[in-house]
Amino acid sequence: MTVETTHAAPAGNRRRVLRAVVSVLFYGSIALAAWFLWPTSLGGCTTMTVVSGHSMEPTYYTGDIVLARCGEPSVGDIVVYSPPGIGGDARIIHRIVDGTPAGWTLQGDNNDFIDAFTPSDDDVVGVAKIRIPKLALLGSALTSPFVWCGMIALSLAILMWPRNDDEDDPAPEAAEPTEQAADEALAAGAAQSEDVQLPSQRQGGTDLGAPPAADPDPLQEAARS
Repeated sequence: MTVETTHAAPAGNRRRVLRAVVSVLFYGSIALAAWFLWPTSLGGCTTMTVVSGHSMEPTYYTGDIVLARCGEPSVGDIVVYSPPGIGGDARIIHRIVDGTPAGWTLQGDNNDFIDAFTPSDDDVVGVAKIRIPKLALLGSALTSPFVWCGMIALSLAILMWPRNDDEDDPAPEAAEPTEQAADEALAAGAAQSEDVQLPSQRQGGTDLGAPPAADPDPLQEAARS
């Protein structure tokens, strides 16, 4: 009993340590994702922008989602900025080609002209870091009424499709004994009958299968005498 307890204790400790490590990694990854993806509207540092238009092709295409992080932009960076003097949630994602933090000169990769706006660092929402291709198109498809109508129609068709649940499956036919199995059964029965001996056979050794001896004839006995 002492030996089993000694070996079981380290195994239990290893399992507890493994569970603790997995828990730390799991919650740590959640915290890291929350820190990275926390939006600027809630005091975070990440901005998600859906690309619309062709001005940034071939770098970005319509339907791409770009994650931008706050930071100090420099020439050559792709940034998301709010155009000065235009209210609302209007945002532009273009590349910085010149300028200073007091006023940047930007241009789309597919444009042959520069932007009319010269945003400062205060107008820059974030520097582009991650691109997720065409994810916005999937979101648009999922919110399309035509897609939902098609899914509802398909569900109704599946529910109303006739079923044959009432029909009982035919019972499997009993397998007929083969000729080889019948021969083996006959041979086993014959061998078993040969091994059986009656009590009288075991005691006296008399062959009960032999015919009984005939009684002596009285006339023949008189002639002999």
